Amino acid sequence: MKDLRGKVAVITGSSRGIGKAIAIELAKNGAYIVLNGRDASRLEAATEEVSKIHNKVVSYCCDVSQPEQSEELIKAAIDNYGKLDILINNVGVSMRGDVADLKPQVFKKVFESNVFGSVNPTIPALKEIRKTKGSIVFISSLAGIRGLPYLSAYSSSKMALRAIAESIRIEEKSNDVHVGLILVGITQIEHNKETIASDGSKKILKKRDASKVDSTNTVAKKVVNNIKKRKFITTLTTIGKVNKFLQARFPMLVERIILGNLSKFQEKSE
Repeated sequence: MKDLRGKVAVITGSSRGIGKAIAIELAKNGAYIVLNGRDASRLEAATEEVSKIHNKVVSYCCDVSQPEQSEELIKAAIDNYGKLDILINNVGVSMRGDVADLKPQVFKKVFESNVFGSVNPTIPALKEIRKTKGSIVFISSLAGIRGLPYLSAYSSSKMALRAIAESIRIEEKSNDVHVGLILVGITQIEHNKETIASDGSKKILKKRDASKVDSTNTVAKKVVNNIKKRKFITTLTTIGKVNKFLQARFPMLVERIILGNLSKFQEKSE
């Protein structure tokens, strides 16, 4: 799939952030875009922005944590373009807090978004993507390499995505379906982006220093490259690659490193 012109791509959670950046990058490569989000006004603004690249852009406002709405999203793609080549499972939410302080609903909210929000559109999309020998890509995180302090629900949800991706990769090998897993590092966030606090309430994330994090555009280019080369796992940032290497071979060393830097993890969780 080196040439993405005319390929039909559904990107969940694409009204802002990484999802919108992926949609823009795919559009620049000539793909036909189906945007998705829950906020109608934000989704409309994203649609106008992506439409400036080319006019093969539609949007569908729905919540992919709900199975019926996910089916409608995939149906909208088929109704508009007649096929589906690419599904980017980008929807996700983060959280902060010690396990001892977490309300059980925090795990529920995170898994509904990060796991069910990926599984629900994938199930109806698979039969269509088999026809085109296309791609299903899961946007995961470096936090999915190992459990991290104050990110237990988030880390475990991202680990679950790897298991799902590995299962599909085996099951669909004979159908020539490409499965990609993107391990994203700390990335730029838009103003007023929210996370879930330990009591289940919404919490505004602090602004990140742009010089110390990846841009959404950088992440988007890596995702498109993963699709073109039909790679399985793409690990972003040098720290991420070192972490992945060490965790596979020296997990106790990684644990000692984390314990030695626990105050930094605590600071980032506040």
